[in-house]
Amino acid sequence: MEEPKGNMMMSVEIGLEMHKVEAPPHRSTINKLQTRLKETFFPDDPLRQFKGQSAKKKWILGAQYAFPILKWGPEYSFQLFKSDIVAGLTIASLAIPQGISYAKLANLPPIVGLYSSFVPPLVYAVLGSSRDLAVGPVSIASLVMGSMLRQQVNPVTDHILFLQLAFTSTFFAGLFQASLGFLRLGFIIDFLSKATLIGFMAGAAIIVSLQQLKGLLGITHFTKKMGLIPVISSVFRETNEWSWQTILMGFCFLVFLLITRHISIKKPKLFWVSAGAPLLSVILSTIFVFAFKAQDHGVSIIGKLEEGLNPPSLNMLQFHGSHLGLVVKTGLITGILSLTEGIAVGRTFAALKNYQVDGNKEMIAIGLMNVVGSSTSCYVTTGAFSRSAVNHNAGAKTAASNIVMSITVMVTLLFLMPLFRYTPNVVLGAIIVTAVVGLIDIPAAYQIWKIDKFDFIVMLCAFLGVILISVQEGLAIAVGISILKVLLQITRPKIVMLGNIPGSDIFRNIHQYKEAIKIPGFLILSVEAPINFANITYLNDRISRWIEDYEAEDETHKYSELGFLILDMSAVSAIDTSGVSFFKDLRRVLDKKSLELILVNPIGEVMEKLQRSDDTSDLMKPDYLFLTVGEAVTMLMSRRKNHV
Repeated sequence: MEEPKGNMMMSVEIGLEMHKVEAPPHRSTINKLQTRLKETFFPDDPLRQFKGQSAKKKWILGAQYAFPILKWGPEYSFQLFKSDIVAGLTIASLAIPQGISYAKLANLPPIVGLYSSFVPPLVYAVLGSSRDLAVGPVSIASLVMGSMLRQQVNPVTDHILFLQLAFTSTFFAGLFQASLGFLRLGFIIDFLSKATLIGFMAGAAIIVSLQQLKGLLGITHFTKKMGLIPVISSVFRETNEWSWQTILMGFCFLVFLLITRHISIKKPKLFWVSAGAPLLSVILSTIFVFAFKAQDHGVSIIGKLEEGLNPPSLNMLQFHGSHLGLVVKTGLITGILSLTEGIAVGRTFAALKNYQVDGNKEMIAIGLMNVVGSSTSCYVTTGAFSRSAVNHNAGAKTAASNIVMSITVMVTLLFLMPLFRYTPNVVLGAIIVTAVVGLIDIPAAYQIWKIDKFDFIVMLCAFLGVILISVQEGLAIAVGISILKVLLQITRPKIVMLGNIPGSDIFRNIHQYKEAIKIPGFLILSVEAPINFANITYLNDRISRWIEDYEAEDETHKYSELGFLILDMSAVSAIDTSGVSFFKDLRRVLDKKSLELILVNPIGEVMEKLQRSDDTSDLMKPDYLFLTVGEAVTMLMSRRKNHV
């Protein structure tokens, strides 16, 4: 049977001009350390704008960098204001009902949701760099905070303590977020991969929706657990509490909200339809309840809400006691989730409008926003996708739209709170379900399945972990699997065999390019990862197996005896001391087999470390170093012919 073309061995003639492999220029240890730190913490080089500027200009640029409002504020015009006021009023119509709804989702008084839609947007307008981000409470962070704190504190019987813990968790969330920005450690949140977030968001959306069955069905005795099975069991165990009046009202408004959402998705120019639908639902349902006294017929209502602006809550922050560990943990998790969502949303809309969003500045802005919010009766806030999408579609030009929204909420807090007294809880549940259903991204899940099956498993673990165990455990499982994937990629680096493309000096993976052919007497491998202590054992075993396979194939097909092992190191970006020892040991093993080790194109850092360790000058001889695989094969074949 004929052997596949990719595995054929032929006599190949390659003519090339030889090039010398240059050693990297000498740099001091301090200089190398500075470069490494700069690339790690300042890859965007934020100080480049200060180069060549006068002292006065540097102060101005510094102030604008710290407070972006000073950059766009002086250039603000009435034309921009007209666009921002329309966008601000539009998102306010969405933020008011959502704020009340999300606060209830977090087991907090509804008024806290409105407080959180007043102060944080003002802070973000001063510090934030996104023109489109609309700030306020979000469903996922609300769910996580409510479920985690409720594990130890009952929000009904200990509502003051619960409120204190919520504000303290918000403080720690903001402190963590701002610290990541100040220390430029934003890469930490990158461990929440896209697959993890898609699975987590979908699972959380289902849990959030199931939790609304309490309000949509009118159930009073509902489970405190968040899992799928306990919730479903509770729903059907309490069928005697179902209220047909509540179910009918909830079904009607849920259908109305879903239809308006569908219209806005199909025709983005009609964004105002879905944006105004929640507030319209609140108004209509409140009028209906008040007119027909539905509260006397089993329809649960919000009740009286406090009037006035945010009361200070600095004295409510708890930095000691038995619940300190709980609030730190809650703050850490909600901080990461809200930060990830806010930055992702900001970057998404920045890309659509072709401007840049500084991730570290956003972390500082969102973090300080939450620190300030924790002392003004607010809980965790960030940039919500639904509100930001409405803000974007409504034509927002600057962060001033957040200020307009905040002023609108302020007017509501001061004068309009009595109007919400008869708002039914069932409508708030319908608003939440409509908001979170968009978090279930089936097309994205299908795309992940097509591209990377391992990522799909990560996504599935996050999804199932959230709905079957709990929100935080599901997230932890998914992050753990993502880290395991990274560790596998580190400990099992990709190494491929190269062959020559006939008629050229190009060498490529013989499994990818079927026309590529092996060169008799040469084993040519490409290592496509850093070489370090975690993978040298695997590399040693894999290379040894390839040599054994070649020798076995040589005995069977009587090919030219193996004489050279060529390692293409173009993709080896780094090496540590264990990696250096690996090359020394490999050289000794090959010498015993009468094989020569040839290195191709080691990059500066790798070459420098190998040279420093090569005391006997055996490893880095000029005769064993080549710029390309083609040059190496040409020279070695010529050398072999001269010896014959």
